[in-house]
Amino acid sequence: MRGNGVSSGGHKGKGKTILRGNHESFDEQCYRVLAGVPEGKVTTYGAIAAALNGRAYRAVGRAMARNEQLVVIPCHRVVRSDGSIGQYVHGPERKAELLQKEGVQVKNGRVENFLEHLHVFPA
Repeated sequence: MRGNGVSSGGHKGKGKTILRGNHESFDEQCYRVLAGVPEGKVTTYGAIAAALNGRAYRAVGRAMARNEQLVVIPCHRVVRSDGSIGQYVHGPERKAELLQKEGVQVKNGRVENFLEHLHVFPA
């Protein structure tokens, strides 16, 4: 870790914006990947991590929790790998409401027909 709080290794520190070689923070990279998920589709924390060539699904979840541009950066479209909708800054009920407005039905906290709504990122 350098004295300025920026790690050259690209790791995320507590409450710090760590830049990578392309000058995007990890959060920004997550949001860029998420921007490719269209209305009516969902993705998982693990799928975003994999699209970034990693496995840090928990770090993706933390990035979504730090999102200050709700709906513009549609973190409500990110769900758990079992199809449960998970958390949302305004509560899971609001997340379900947003998903349903986009045509994704949610029942008992889970995306109905999960695989049909799952966005697949190109390899």
